Amino acid sequence: MTVHSLPVPQEALARDAQRTARGRWRMLLVLLVCAAPVIASYLTYYVIRPEARRNYGVLIEPQRPLPAAAATALDGKAVPLPSLKGQWLLVSVAGGACDADCERHLWLQRQLRESLGADKERVDWVWFVSDGAPVREALRPALAQATVLRVDGAALAQWLAPASGHALSDHLYLVDPMGNWMMRFPAGLDIAGAAKAKRDVERLLRASASWDQPGRNAP
Repeated sequence: MTVHSLPVPQEALARDAQRTARGRWRMLLVLLVCAAPVIASYLTYYVIRPEARRNYGVLIEPQRPLPAAAATALDGKAVPLPSLKGQWLLVSVAGGACDADCERHLWLQRQLRESLGADKERVDWVWFVSDGAPVREALRPALAQATVLRVDGAALAQWLAPASGHALSDHLYLVDPMGNWMMRFPAGLDIAGAAKAKRDVERLLRASASWDQPGRNAP
């Protein structure tokens, strides 16, 4: 009869620890491989060629993810804000009454998106209505291609932030497809400023082309 020695508990524990460590390293490598295109695109934009461009918009550091807040579409349908992920978002904020500055922002958002050509399908233009005021019926036809959501103003203020001395409604904001607010354009945007903002958006679209594809707007 052959007698086999019993395993030493310490050796068994050591082997288990080694297997666990190897498993964790494999998982980390898989995550790094999946994230590599995203990391590379942001390194290209933010680090490798900073001397080749000057941003018109202000880069937000650290980036701020979309909050898990409730929103309501104009038809009353509930829409969770994280559902907006998957597209670049060009965002404006204003009350439902939508004064002249609000209308200018909406027009510039639409024009900027249309000017992107084929890449416009990677961008949504979004109006967050920050109060309970009704949106004028006369304005609604112009919003046919926009995402219009009513969101509590206090919730928006915990996510987005204006420049010092300004209100949320004074700016346009850019959110990446992962749902991170990452750029704020200067207050008082006009046609010349929108052309500069477009250059920022185009650079970001080129830098992210390897991993970001047309999403909700794609035909």
